[in-house]
Amino acid sequence: MPAVVSVSWASAPVHQMADPALAARLLGVTDESLLTGADGTIPAARPGSLMGALFQSLVTQSARVYAQANEANVFHLRTQGGEHEIDLIIERPDGRVVALEVKLSATVKDRDIRHLAWLADRLGTDLLDSAVITTGQYAYRRKDGIAVIPAALLGP
Repeated sequence: MPAVVSVSWASAPVHQMADPALAARLLGVTDESLLTGADGTIPAARPGSLMGALFQSLVTQSARVYAQANEANVFHLRTQGGEHEIDLIIERPDGRVVALEVKLSATVKDRDIRHLAWLADRLGTDLLDSAVITTGQYAYRRKDGIAVIPAALLGP
């Protein structure tokens, strides 16, 4: 039985854009409009921004391609009450999983990994690995064992 089944799923699914480049084109956004605010200043990346949604969709698209090539499935996990949420759960046919958080940031803070730590406590050895996918330049492993991987380094 898959390990993730024991977690309560939220009733509303997460919708991802199939192709973030196509979505950006259809919305008429440019690189400049993604990076600057209405007043022309460069705002910090903020949760819920279009740039963040496009970045998460790009990472999701990549994860789905690589998972499919390895006969794995990709899910989004959100507990019923919304207390915990993990952007991507990649589940192998044997039920073991890799958990990924996607952050539109080059750095990872402790609060960014709190849901990954929660899942590790729940799944034990059924959790093969956890990582945060970022916009950074370098891949490394944090002291707590969670990997930090730039999206540019994702590959099969």
